Amino acid sequence: MNPISNKINGIFIPVSNVENARDWYCDILGLPADGEIYFGHIYVLPMEGPSIVLDSKIYSTENLYTAPAFQFHTEDIEQAYAFMQEKNVELITEIQNGHWFNFKDPDGNLLMVCK
Repeated sequence: MNPISNKINGIFIPVSNVENARDWYCDILGLPADGEIYFGHIYVLPMEGPSIVLDSKIYSTENLYTAPAFQFHTEDIEQAYAFMQEKNVELITEIQNGHWFNFKDPDGNLLMVCK
């Protein structure tokens, strides 16, 4: 029996300021920003599925995502794109192949939304 399961519990994102990152991610994901910040540098976003862990202790420009490590899901890619435009999020691509687009968080992590 293998002691390591084939389940992802969480994905760490390096952020320069955990409070600012918490507020930004919670805003674009429609989540409450009232959870606890652990150890002064970790905030766990209350996601469906694997958690996203915002961590200011691991932040450095060398640790930023330069390629998306995961994707946020949407049922309506056009609506998601327009929403991100309204939020003044830095959009890196337009909608590609009718299915996905890339954007950056305030720290410069490259992320993706996919239908």
